[in-house]
Amino acid sequence: MGLVSRGVAAAGLGVASAVVPLGPPNAAPNPIPTPPPEGAAPESSRVPSMVLKAFFPTCCASVDSGLLVGRWVPEQSSAVVLAVVHFPFIPIQVKEFLAQVQQASQVGVSVLGTWCHCQQEPEESLGYFLEGLGAVFPHEPWLQLCRERGSKFWSCKAIHREVPTVPETANEDQVMLIFYDQRKVLLSQLHPPAVLMDHQAGDAATASTGGMAAVFDTVARSEFLFRSDRFDEGPVRLSHWQSEGVEASILVELAQRASGPVCLLLAYLLSLISAASTCRLFRLWPLSFLGSKLSTCEQLRHRLDHLTLVFSVQKAENPAQLMRKANMLVSVLLDVALGLALLSWLHGKNRIGQLADALVPVADHVAEELQHLLQWLMGAPAGLKMNRALDQVLGRFFLYHIHLWISYIHLMSPFIERILWHVGLSACLGLTVALSILSDIIALLTFHIYCFYVYGARLYCLKICGLSSLWRLFRGKKWNVLRQRVDSCSYDLDQLFIGTLLFTILVFLLPTTALYYLVFTLLRLLVVAVQGLIHLLVDLINSLPLYSLGLRLCRPYRLSAGVKFRVLEYQAGRPLRLLMQINPLSYSRVVHTYRLPSCGCHPKHSWGSLCRKLFFGELIYPWRQRGDKLD
Repeated sequence: MGLVSRGVAAAGLGVASAVVPLGPPNAAPNPIPTPPPEGAAPESSRVPSMVLKAFFPTCCASVDSGLLVGRWVPEQSSAVVLAVVHFPFIPIQVKEFLAQVQQASQVGVSVLGTWCHCQQEPEESLGYFLEGLGAVFPHEPWLQLCRERGSKFWSCKAIHREVPTVPETANEDQVMLIFYDQRKVLLSQLHPPAVLMDHQAGDAATASTGGMAAVFDTVARSEFLFRSDRFDEGPVRLSHWQSEGVEASILVELAQRASGPVCLLLAYLLSLISAASTCRLFRLWPLSFLGSKLSTCEQLRHRLDHLTLVFSVQKAENPAQLMRKANMLVSVLLDVALGLALLSWLHGKNRIGQLADALVPVADHVAEELQHLLQWLMGAPAGLKMNRALDQVLGRFFLYHIHLWISYIHLMSPFIERILWHVGLSACLGLTVALSILSDIIALLTFHIYCFYVYGARLYCLKICGLSSLWRLFRGKKWNVLRQRVDSCSYDLDQLFIGTLLFTILVFLLPTTALYYLVFTLLRLLVVAVQGLIHLLVDLINSLPLYSLGLRLCRPYRLSAGVKFRVLEYQAGRPLRLLMQINPLSYSRVVHTYRLPSCGCHPKHSWGSLCRKLFFGELIYPWRQRGDKLD
């Protein structure tokens, strides 16, 4: 019938068939009704047969006749064929070879049956000879797969020899032949699906998750069987997906042999750097404080942890750890490549000198704008009537800080070009390091804005706390420090008079303080937003699983979310033949599954907590405080 255009879809790991229902693995589904052959036992004297699933590799569809080697999964009533053993062979050598494979791979590999390619075998007695091998390699059930001469149809049956119902008669089961790409299944990594059934599959039953997992696990753990005859023929001649050889095997072997000493040397150098970073000198107060607050130090520690894990000589215990190492390595390589590109751009056409010449005028312009803003606040901003004395005191205080900052910038102007040259040179460590240094430079250049914000926030918070305390005084309440609650309290007349006087003073001074606090808080939030965008880009480079995304784009079968089946042939009285195809993971799920941890040096505030802190004048720090827990 050829390849039918209509496919049998399966969501996740489910197997759905619109033609023949596939029952659950532990139940006996209804077989395809076929008329009994001539001379067969009556229906009442035979045991009801089952539908067995035989997974056959597509690479073995045209090989010579021989024995089917694979694993039997009794829970799923499935046979996973891994290879075909060809003639000539000695049965004892085949058994010894399978014992070695079973010991090396911990997979119960055995001879499942026979494979006969009648189009290549002229002898008519070959079928009888293959049937006689069941006595040499006993297995229940015994599979017999045959491709008929001059036809595209297949003959598939499973025979039970230990439970004869009629003398000289064996019980036969129906076999559903499922073709699969052995190479893709071997290289793919199966992920548990979010949804096991497709709601659009109708009444078609689905296979269990364990069934497909058993197939993938069997092929993945049988790598020793596939590599056993790579360099020589050995005692047994096999056919599997590596029968034609492996491309670039010499280069792969040389890379594997060279990776060990290189990783050992780099791991030793990284251990020396880690030991130097934990020296007592860096634990002194100024260095330890700067190391915990600067984004550059956080990023360098983060990259050091990445490199230590990537170049570790310890072998990955599972595919997830191997994928994590690969993602980290690609992330580091891309980071360094982008950093080198930035370095070449900065040192070309004297761009560093141009940036140094433009930095001081920009700083002067920002300082002038702040001075104009303060002079506007010291007058009548937006027609508001402020407290004249407090307004003048706060304005002159902030103007003096701006004057000190301008003097500091002009004092450092002769050294700015050299500082920028060394900062640009640090881009060879990676683009994320350069961006972290840029964030720290922005924090240093806007330090006066941060100081204004801290002064305004502390003064505003002090007045808010005083007003709330005095408001409790009017209601006959007080804050109990020991019990951390509000208790009732009786006040005398003098206390009420002084409280009323202080409350009035704070209320009339609050608008002036709140205006300064509002203006400098907006400036501070603008600076934090710019730094947040920079750190968002750094975290994106650090955490994005680039290797996994590349696999999803170029080799989608490597990351499997399940399988689907297409009907190859279905005819009454003939075995059902299906083609198993791999469903790749979606890009969003790839990112969610393989996302790398970022340095996480900045807290994540909810909008409610952020608004509460802004209203009560609590400081919003751009770094993580002691006791803060990141999400």
